[in-house]
Amino acid sequence: MLRTKITQLFNIQYPIIQAGMVWASGWRLASAVSNAGGLGIIGAGSMNPDLLKLHIQKCKAATALPFAVNLPLLYHGIDQQVQTIIEEKVPIVFTSAGNPKTWTETFKQAGIMVVHVVSSSKFALKAQQAGCDAVVAEGFEAGGHNGREETTTMVLIPLVKAALDIPVIAAGGIANGRQMLAAFVLGADAVQMGSRFVACLEASSHLNFKNKVIDAIEGDTQMSMKKLTPVRLLKNEFSDKIEAAENRCASSEELISLLGKGRARLGMFDGNLEEGELEIGQVCALINDLPSAASIVSATWNEFVEEKRE
Repeated sequence: MLRTKITQLFNIQYPIIQAGMVWASGWRLASAVSNAGGLGIIGAGSMNPDLLKLHIQKCKAATALPFAVNLPLLYHGIDQQVQTIIEEKVPIVFTSAGNPKTWTETFKQAGIMVVHVVSSSKFALKAQQAGCDAVVAEGFEAGGHNGREETTTMVLIPLVKAALDIPVIAAGGIANGRQMLAAFVLGADAVQMGSRFVACLEASSHLNFKNKVIDAIEGDTQMSMKKLTPVRLLKNEFSDKIEAAENRCASSEELISLLGKGRARLGMFDGNLEEGELEIGQVCALINDLPSAASIVSATWNEFVEEKRE
C-alpha cells in the first residue's frame, strides 16, 4: 500500500479525495467515499448552519472514518458555519475562495486540520504561511471556483510543489488512475476529484445534470464570470447570456444581475439544464458512466497501481 504525506496526515487508506462540490456533495457521497478508503467531503457552500449540522451528524452516523467539510470563504456570514464545524468536531476543513488567514488559526486552535485550495504558487505560499496543513493546487481545467491565472494542472503542480514544505493535493482534470499517476509524477501527494464524483450514484446533484455531464464532449465547457468569481460551466442558454454580456464588456453589476440568486441550485440540484448554472470541469469529456462512489475510488486506485507497475 502506498503511504503518502496525505494518507498519513488524514489517516486514510488511499490518497484520493472527493471535492466538496456545491449541490453535489452531501453526507451520502462524503460517507461513501470515506468508507471506500478515500476522504469524503461535505460541500458547505449550499448549506445554512442547521443543514450543515444535519449533514455532519448523518455523515458521522454513516462512517467511523475521517471526513471533511469544504467551506468557501467568499460567502457572508460564515461565522455560524465555522462554529458548527467546531462544535461538531469535524476533523478536517478544506477552505476555498478567500483568504486562508481569516479562519485557519481558529480551526487550528480547535484541533482541526486545515487545507486551502489555491490556483497559484503565490497563494500556496500564503496558505502555508497562514498555518495550513496542506494545499489543494487546482488547475485551470477544474470546475467550480477557479483561478484567474488560467494555469493548467500540469504547470501548476510542480510549481507549487517546489515552493512549499507542506503536502500538495492535485486537482483539475483528474478523473482516473492514469491521470492520478501523472499528478504524482509531477509531485502531488494525493489527488482531489470533483467532476468524476458529480456523476455518481450518491451525489446529490440532479439526474438531469449527471446525464448532461456524462453526455459532454470536448469543448462543452468554458470559463465564465472572471469579473466576479471565475467558474467553469457547461454551455447552455445561461452561459450563452453570460458570454454575450462579457463580450460587450458588461459591468460586474450587470453580471451579478444576470446571475441572480439560486442559479447554481436551479441547474445542478433542480435539474434545469438551460437556465441553471452547471459547474463542471473539462474532464467531463472523459466521463461516460454513473457508478457508485466506492467503484470510482476502487477503479481509480487499481488503474493507478497497474499503470505505476508498467
